[in-house]
Amino acid sequence: MQYIELTLSDPASNLACDEALVELFEARRAPDCLLRIWEPKNHFIVLGHSNRIDSEVDVAACESERLSIFRRLSGGGTVMQGPGCLNYSLILRNGVDIPLGIAESFQVVLEHHKQCIQEMIGDCVDIAGVSDLVINGRKFSGNAQYRKRRFTLVHGTFLLNLDPAIVARCLRLPSKQPVYRQNRSHDSFMRNLHLDPNNVRKALKAVWSASDQFSEVPNAMIADLKESRYGRPDWTRKF
Repeated sequence: MQYIELTLSDPASNLACDEALVELFEARRAPDCLLRIWEPKNHFIVLGHSNRIDSEVDVAACESERLSIFRRLSGGGTVMQGPGCLNYSLILRNGVDIPLGIAESFQVVLEHHKQCIQEMIGDCVDIAGVSDLVINGRKFSGNAQYRKRRFTLVHGTFLLNLDPAIVARCLRLPSKQPVYRQNRSHDSFMRNLHLDPNNVRKALKAVWSASDQFSEVPNAMIADLKESRYGRPDWTRKF
């Protein structure tokens, strides 16, 4: 597996980067897969592809906090990004690195990450809902997919030291909840791992055997996708 640590200068570019990478691998029919790691520098909101902004986000609170709102291409729920989050993006071959089914693909990825975090913290980690990782029922990692014919993007976040108070102020309770959440507030549902991000990076590289440096960053495609999609208010507010 190839590997790159790549955090771009703004949220829209970081979201565009994930789509550009999966499109690059799809177009080239690449014989390998990729792990990207990135860390946001500022707080912002990311809607799942089909989320309705007014249902998931307290827009007035975001304006008060001066937080921008964006929309990603993959499914799943609305999340807060910011300092204290460590993000991964995997570009995986369908039927080779992961199965063809969505649930089965999540299972493969989350089993890798479950093993990784358990070894780091010495505590039991569980897979909950469709695509969450939890400790004692409290979520520290949410994950989503975007599937192409040959490759799938699986990406998500590890909560290391995210301030839960700003999440509670800016995100409403999600309109669709996994059963295990039981309508808990963000503060009582989420938890941080309080791990050094450099150690998590190393552990993710090891669990995915990601050792080959990736250098073909599709900068022009990222810029085009930012201009045509991720940086546009009409994309963010489409629902």
